[in-house]
This record gives sequence, C-alpha cells and structure tokens, in this order.
Amino acid sequence: MSRELKIEAARAALSLVKDNMKLGIGTGSTADEFVRLLAQEIENGLKITGVPTSIKTKKLCDELGVPLKTLDEMPQLDLVIDGADEVDSDFQLIKGGGGALLREKIVAHASKAMAVIADESKLVKTLGAFPLPIEVNSFGLTATYNAISSITSQLGLSGDIVLRGGEVSPFETDGGHFILDAHFDHISDAITLSKALLEVPGVVEHGLFLGYAKVVFLASPNGVKQMGSL
Repeated sequence: MSRELKIEAARAALSLVKDNMKLGIGTGSTADEFVRLLAQEIENGLKITGVPTSIKTKKLCDELGVPLKTLDEMPQLDLVIDGADEVDSDFQLIKGGGGALLREKIVAHASKAMAVIADESKLVKTLGAFPLPIEVNSFGLTATYNAISSITSQLGLSGDIVLRGGEVSPFETDGGHFILDAHFDHISDAITLSKALLEVPGVVEHGLFLGYAKVVFLASPNGVKQMGSL
C-alpha cells in the first residue's frame, strides 16, 4: 500500500471525527498517517482527546501535539480509528501485524464504534491468507503452542505456527507477551476459532476482531470506497 493511499484512507475516516470526541487511536503505518492528519486539524481548532493503542502511537501523538489520556482516565470512547491486515465483507478483521492487537482490542471494546482504514488489497473473501497473530504468555510457551496446535487441528486448520522473532530474540509486545503467527491460509469459521483459542490458558488474546468494525474505508487509485456507516 503506497503512502498516498494510506493518507487518503485516513483522510476519509477523519470526516467522522467531531469536536469533543473521545477517540481511540490505532497503531500501524496507516494509523500513523491518521495521526498526522488529526494533528493538523487540532492545530486548526479541532478539540478531541485521544487514547493510543500502543507506546509507538503515544510517542507520535506526543510529538505532534495530540492531547491524550489513558484508558483508565477515560474508559469509555466514542470512536476508534485503526487499520487492519485483512477485512471480509462481514467486517470481520485480522489485526496484529504490528504487534499491538491486545491493546487495540481493549480500546475497540471500550469504544462505541470502530472505523477501519486500509487499502483495497486488504479486502478478502475469507480471512486467513494473512497469518493470524495469537498473543501468548511467555510462561509455558511450548505447552501453549501444543494446545493451540491440537485445537486448531481439530477444527480442520493446518499450517505453520511460528514464534514471531524466533526463539533467540522473540518479539515482545507492549504488555510483555510473545506472538505466535498462525499460517492457516483459510479460516472458514472465525467465530468458532476465536472461542477455541481463548479456551487455551496461555493465550492472552488473538487478532480476530469480530463484531467491532462498523465502517471500513478502502483506498484505491480510483478513490476511497466506504463500506458500512456509523
């Protein structure tokens, strides 16, 4: 996705932001473009208070003068705007490519609505071509891995499940957890998979965002397509 398309998707979503909104602010390269546009509007007089979904997003917001509070200080939000790695026609998402899925989902759950910004290549018929991130506790990693493998096999899913970053220097989330990337290729029943993964004690959260997105802005060279509405 070119930077220009990211900017256009972010600009379209910015139209949803109104004065005095309590706004969740996503993580990732497209969300970064949204932050930059949001900061310009704040300079022009827009009044909002944001809650960032990652340390990285907080740093960018601080640099650009976007006023922030923590989710504890402001636990109910009007809207969250965030990117996605995949989205289907039912607005089911895979998120977590940037490693912030737990905080992104907590913020999404605390928001009245979620708007997704992406490019048209992220729209898929069936989720799964993008590896599904599964955030796990570092304690008992092998046992958790085996449990995930067993459960997903019973659901007819196959493919490599890989520790992000590798065993020598695994990727660590803002919450101090690891991520297993599951290369399932094709997830025919995301709801059942979601419930099954959360039954594994070592699983903290996963990147299936189901029932959160209300509107999706998909950018292409021909413009921005809006799916759904608030």
